[in-house]
Amino acid sequence: MEMEKLVSLCKRRGFMFQSSEIYGGINGFWDYGPLGVELKRNIKDAWWRDMVTGHDDLAQLPGAPAAYEMTGLDCTIIMHPQVWKCSGHYDLFHDYMVDCRESKKRYRHDQIQGRWVEAKGKKIFATAGSDSESPEADLERQALKFFGMRSKNADELKWDGPLVSLTTVDDFEQVLGPDAKSLGSLTPPREFNLMFKTTIGALGGDSDAAFLRPETAQGIFVNFKNVVDSSRVRVPFGIAQVGKSFRNEITPRNFTFRSREFEQMEIEFFCHPDSSQDWYTYWRQRRFQWYQDMGLDKGKLILREHHPEELAHYSIGTADIEYAFPFLPEGEYGELEGIAHRGDFDLRSHMEGKLDPNTNPMTVELNEEGKPKHRGSGKDLSYRDDLSGERFVPHVVEPSAGADRAMLAFLCEAFTEDEAPDDKGKMQTRTLMKLHPRIAPIKAAIFPLVKKDGMPEMAQDIYRTLKKEWNVFYDEKGAVGRRYRRQDEAGTPFCITVDGDSMQDQTVTIRHRDTLDQWRVKADDLSDELRKLIG
Repeated sequence: MEMEKLVSLCKRRGFMFQSSEIYGGINGFWDYGPLGVELKRNIKDAWWRDMVTGHDDLAQLPGAPAAYEMTGLDCTIIMHPQVWKCSGHYDLFHDYMVDCRESKKRYRHDQIQGRWVEAKGKKIFATAGSDSESPEADLERQALKFFGMRSKNADELKWDGPLVSLTTVDDFEQVLGPDAKSLGSLTPPREFNLMFKTTIGALGGDSDAAFLRPETAQGIFVNFKNVVDSSRVRVPFGIAQVGKSFRNEITPRNFTFRSREFEQMEIEFFCHPDSSQDWYTYWRQRRFQWYQDMGLDKGKLILREHHPEELAHYSIGTADIEYAFPFLPEGEYGELEGIAHRGDFDLRSHMEGKLDPNTNPMTVELNEEGKPKHRGSGKDLSYRDDLSGERFVPHVVEPSAGADRAMLAFLCEAFTEDEAPDDKGKMQTRTLMKLHPRIAPIKAAIFPLVKKDGMPEMAQDIYRTLKKEWNVFYDEKGAVGRRYRRQDEAGTPFCITVDGDSMQDQTVTIRHRDTLDQWRVKADDLSDELRKLIG
């Protein structure tokens, strides 16, 4: 599948638009159109239904170590600045960047790729930026241009070693920046904090500084005691939240895959330390299966356990659910969701102060005066089991999904081109979005075959009845074949047609988007039929 076709369809049919497009757009920000807002809302609703409101608190689910409860929160985007100091974001949440003195462009240090190449007695490190779709070809063009050579002489370039990250290079004087003409234009890497800074109140002094949250998790941790005290939940239990997060990405790219404003679907699952590894295993498999249930091809998904050197400072173990996005090279995968075993890091940090990642077991990080570098709340966030009397700080397992990335994956998976007969029976290329009925923006479209003989009136009555339960669409404009095609592109799984027979026997035709199968159903039974089909 070519990403250009999907991006074009998303704009043409109103799934997504570039933010502020009439002013030239703003990189890393996207607006969701009429179809996109419904699709994204359906994804979030399906996640919330499956993980929270539809969860059976009384039963022990397959693979779960025990029965557990689920509840939810909706926390503010701006929180007390001390939250981000104790969580580690203030000190540790950064990327390294390099600037090009020549092109005035900025790059993430670890996302510049390159190879050593020699010609005319000189050896340089040619590079390509993270947005390069064909880095090897770009490197060759760059090297030829630098050495003043023509394409026909490309075999005179002597390449040394495979494509590697700029992080492996120490001497930047021999580096040719991705958009530079001369060597040594890249600055040494420096830290770049990914949090968006803002100001609270009218004065705007340093004491009024705050941050837009880079994740939703911390709002759950600082409300842990409030939830336990107010809702009488018992460990093990999970707190879910869906909400906006903001990260000042240096190089947003690949459509909505890496954006500066995005929406997360997170669960913080609190459990006893002795059973936390079993719960980690359970949530890995539970979340991996959910994407398959919602329509992603298992052959395009992997569950990848992080190597020790990849783990965050708080993590005991982390696994990523990854999907083979079509904009990635063949054999590579992009992260959809991370499941992290966070141990007791978060609750302890907000009790005691920021923990030192270099200590094992972790202790509070101290400043030059021997006092906590970032002081905690001092509140007791431990949990007392009212049955056993045991008091402990729960461990946390965190399944953290991105609603925007999930939507992008579902769109990539759904985009399909096949052939179907047009109104005259001639085979034509058909574009359709094979979205799972549960998340499809429009569940059904209702058509009168022609605009006469009472068909529009009957179709409108059906539309009004179904509209009470689902988002459905009424269309009477144009040939019915073209109406089918418009709905196929929108991902509508079922089309309902009122024809001449409908006026006699009160039946209608249902057409299936993917198979093109058609069958007749009593108009009075449509709601029950759709309920079964949507699932």
